[in-house]
Formats: sequence, C-alpha cells, structure tokens
Amino acid sequence: MASAADGVGSLGSLGVEHHLSVHDHMVNDHGAWATAMNNLGIVPMGLRGQQLVSDSLCIQGFDPGLGLLAPINPMIAGISLVPPPPGPPEMPIIKEIIHCQSCTLFPQNPNLPPPSTRERPPGCKTVFVGGLPENASEEIIREVFDQCGDIIAIRKSKKNFCHIRFSEEFMVDKSLYLSGYRMRIGSSTDKKDSGRMHVDFAQARDDLYEWECQQRLLAREERHRRKIHEDFLRPPSPPPIMHFSEHEAGQLAERLKDDHKFSEATAVLFTWIDRGEVNRRSANNFYSMIQSANSHVRRLMSEKAQHEEEMELAKETFKNALLAILTQFEQITAVFTAASRQKAWDHFSKAQRKNIDIWRKQCEELRNAHSEEIMGIRREEEMEMSDDDEDESPCKKIRVCGQSGASLREENDSLRWQLDAYRNEVELLRKEQGKACHPDDPEHFPDTHTHLLQQSMHNMQQQLLSLQEQLRSKEVVLEQARDEHRYLQGEVLALRDKVREHAHTHTPCFPFPVSLPLPLSLSLSLSAGIISTFLHVHPFGANIDYLWSYIQRLDTTVSAGELESLMGRLPSVFRQELSGVGATLEKRWKFCGFQSLGSV
Repeated sequence: MASAADGVGSLGSLGVEHHLSVHDHMVNDHGAWATAMNNLGIVPMGLRGQQLVSDSLCIQGFDPGLGLLAPINPMIAGISLVPPPPGPPEMPIIKEIIHCQSCTLFPQNPNLPPPSTRERPPGCKTVFVGGLPENASEEIIREVFDQCGDIIAIRKSKKNFCHIRFSEEFMVDKSLYLSGYRMRIGSSTDKKDSGRMHVDFAQARDDLYEWECQQRLLAREERHRRKIHEDFLRPPSPPPIMHFSEHEAGQLAERLKDDHKFSEATAVLFTWIDRGEVNRRSANNFYSMIQSANSHVRRLMSEKAQHEEEMELAKETFKNALLAILTQFEQITAVFTAASRQKAWDHFSKAQRKNIDIWRKQCEELRNAHSEEIMGIRREEEMEMSDDDEDESPCKKIRVCGQSGASLREENDSLRWQLDAYRNEVELLRKEQGKACHPDDPEHFPDTHTHLLQQSMHNMQQQLLSLQEQLRSKEVVLEQARDEHRYLQGEVLALRDKVREHAHTHTPCFPFPVSLPLPLSLSLSLSAGIISTFLHVHPFGANIDYLWSYIQRLDTTVSAGELESLMGRLPSVFRQELSGVGATLEKRWKFCGFQSLGSV
C-alpha cells in the first residue's frame, strides 16, 4: 500500500508542471473560464492566483488567498488520489478540478451535502460508478480511475453506469473521492458528453469469495498457532508401563520396599492388577507384592503421628507467643494508665496529652482484638476435647448387637481368608500330584511321596470342610442376632407407645409427669424391666457408666450408685462380671433372667 502511494506520489512533481502548461494552452479566454467556474460554485481564479471576477459575484466567505493550486490538492491528476490528512472539523476539504487527457472532472458545490454511500461489504474491491456520460467509453473510464490503483476489470453497462474491480481494498477508498464530480468529455457542451458521477461500494461475489477464503486461511493459521501453543503447554505423557514378567515383578518388589520409589511402584502394581495380569501362576508374586505394599501402612501411620505431634508443638508455640504478646500489651496499657493519672497528667502539654490518649486507645483496641483471638483458640481446643470425649463415650457406640455383629463379621472375614489360602494350597498340591503321576515318567517319584501328598490333601480337605461348617454356623448365629435385634427394636417401640398412652390418659399405673417418661424412682419392677431390656440387647454386657448414660435420657435425677444398688438387689436377673486384662479390666453387668428360668 505504501509503495503504491509512493509510486503515485512520485509522479506529482512531473505532473504538476505538465498540467500547468496544459492550463496555459487550453484556457486562453479568461471570461469563459471564469463563467465555467462560477457556474460550478467556485471562485474564479487564474492559474497564477489572480482573481478573474469581482468579489460581488463570488461566493460569500471565500478566502481569495486560496488559489486554484494553493494548496495543491493531492487528487490532481499525476499527484495522488489519496485525500489530504483531515484538518480541523470547521475546515471542510475543498475539491478541485481534475484534468485528464480525454476529459475534465469538476467538483460539486461545497455547500451541497457530501454524496451518500451504502454500508461497505466485507472484502469489497469493486465500486459502482453511476451518472457517466452517454459517450463515455471504457478507455475514458480507465483513464480516470486508473489513478486510484490497478484495475482488474471494468464491466460497463449501456445505462450509463459501470462496475470497476480493483486489485486491493484501499484503492476503493481512493475511488470514492471522485463521487460527486461532474465529468465532461473534451471541451464539448453536449449533454451526452457530460454527467455527474456517483461512486459507491458494490457487492460482488468474487470479492466475497476471496474475502471468505482469506478468512478461512487466517482461521487455519490461528488454529495452527493455538494447537502449537496447547501442545507446548500440555504436560508430558507419563512413561509407558511395561507388561508383567518374572523379572519385572522381582524389580518391582524391590522398589516397593524403597520409600522414595513406593509411589511409582504402587502405580505399576495397580496397572498390572487392573489389566488382568493376575492368574494362578502369578498369584503368589502378586500376593507378596501386595504384602510389601501393606507393610508401608505402619510407616505411614507413624509419619502421620509425627506430623500431628509437630503440629501440636507448633500450636503450643504459637499460643505461647500470643500469650507473651498479650502480656506486653497489658504492660503497655498499664504504662498509659499510669500516665493518665492526675499527678503525671498535669505535667504534659495539650499536644502531648492528645498523643498519649490516641496511643492508649490504639493499644487498647489491639489488646482487645488479640485477647479475642486467644479466647477463640481456647474455645476451639475445648470443642475438640469435647468432641473427643463424645466419641469415646458409650452413648456413641452401637447399642443393639453392635459389638457382636462386628466381631462375627471379623471372624467371618478371617475364616474366608483362611479358606482361600487352603484352597490355593490344595490347588498347588493337586498340580504337584499331577506332575508326579505323569504317565510318561512314572519312576521319578516313589510311591511313598505320592502317599504323603494324598494324605496331606485329605487333611486339607478335612480342614476345609470344618472351616466351611464353622462359617455356616457363624452366619446362622449372625442371622439370629439380627432377627433378635429387629424383634427387640419392635418391643422397645411398642413399650414406648404404651408409656405415652398411659401418660396421656393419666392412668394410676404410672403416676409421673409426661416430661419424664420413665423415671427410675417410681417403680422397682418398671426400672428393672428397662434395665433388663437394655442389657438383653447387649449380650456382652455393659458397664455402669454406659447404662447410667442411657437412663439419664429418661430420668436426669438418677445416679449411678442407685442403679448399681438396684441391680445388686436382683442377683437372679443381673450378674456382674470382670472383662479385660490389665489396664483394660472393667466391670460389666449382664442380663441372666432367661438362664435362671431355664434352670428352674
């Protein structure tokens, strides 16, 4: 674009002198020249700046100092068709006469509004030129618009208009400058040789197609740049994991024992198991690797405990530092308080008193905020301690068959694991026996060895059957405990409904307020029944604190000593036993009412 403008501008120095000489030869009659310019609404001026018509005939407000060639308009033929740089808004651009070899272009009256244009289509390189003279040929049109840029094609119509397609888009902007000019072919005054041109944007399919192609090209380049940027920012792919083999399994087992390589080794082990590499031949290798991974649990727990200890130490250090800061705040506040007393206050000036008062208020605000922070830390510690106590209290434990169910589940799991181990051993023995009894080579192993293998297999099968029987019996016991649990829950709900009904109907059987549904001090039989129900759903017994915490929900006035004395008076129903060893030794109360009925 710049080169085109420079090329057009380089012709300016050569074109000005040429056209001045043309003016001198063509315009010999100053009267005709002045009349033509005055008809176009332009002040008639000579080529050398002299005024040809008096001021009374000129346009009002025109400055005679602005001659025809002062300043030289860049739209003059041979100079450039780029409009001059925009000046102040109050100074409109003055168009001048443009002379070509075959025609002359006269600008429109500057008092008229500028010609209108439609909205510019995207990628527009084609202009519509209307109002052409009837005798205007394609050569004359090319001569006029060739100064705007390289013309690719001119499509002229018989109705005094044409379409001109340029090679670049900026050339269209140059051609719009000629809109409104009146073209006159030669010096003829015939109507067919004159016409007012209207230049506007034209919507051509070729321009739109080229613009869409350019946009698609830019979009492809943008996608390519974005893809390169995303590939650059994408993290590198993880290294591929090798397939399972005896050699790789041995190396992985060594890496599982190393604390620094444990994470990578567990990822490889997980991938192998997820791929389905585990089979009967590799089961022992995988079992040993899983066992190695499990050995890190103790290390992780010790690290966690160490980090928790460090965190507690850091909390304690932080709390001590805050207390020291609070102590210093108290000392500073005491200094300000002593300075505010009358025996010292009177000796300070007014400005000093003001500063001391401001400092004292700031120190008190900081001290109060610091004290609130310390109190918040203490409240959090108390809440944590209370949460720990609640977690350790028996009220949070599973009351109905919780302990028995958990223990039975653990026993069932252990039995299943032993059963799987015995099955694996039986499979190995069967494989060895198959190898020993191979028909191709029967003499390699003696009969005694075969007999021992058969005997060991028989023992294993016996143990397997016994374990299966134990497992079935444990499952039956667990199912009975669950049924008993559901039955007792129904009984408790029914008992609660009865108590509420009696409380609402004010029956004499339960003369106590509704807010205390089951007080222990009302009836010995009722209290014993509640305790019996509670202990019956706890087959392993419960200590006095656990029982007292449950009764406290029903009657807050009952003490643990009263409960213990009540159960001591009923030895045929309640029995106290010792459970645990050493520091875990505790006394538990159990319900034995059904045992006494069976003995009777």
